[in-house]
Amino acid sequence: MDIRISDIEPKEIIKGYKGRFVHLERFTHCFWEVEAGAEIPIHSHDHEQTMQVIEGQFELTVDGETRTYEPGMIVVIPSFVEHGGKAITKCKLSDVFCPVREDYK
Repeated sequence: MDIRISDIEPKEIIKGYKGRFVHLERFTHCFWEVEAGAEIPIHSHDHEQTMQVIEGQFELTVDGETRTYEPGMIVVIPSFVEHGGKAITKCKLSDVFCPVREDYK
């Protein structure tokens, strides 16, 4: 199966976060376009998550520790660990969630 990311209809899940989602049997791959200054509040979920910055700078707090992530960096967020952040600049991010994010369908 081939998928062109630009052919996936974006959904604004949180203000300023437009995602394109690929849902498979065991995981969800998300491609985000994030407006500068857009924030995602501290939260947790049962999904394991990796986040990669493709473009821009993104400030992320994971388990109380805040760092700034740039292109080429990946952060691993274990299940139920509190995290949240904001786009310092306009960003493109890639997230993988396991298991599938049913709430993003």
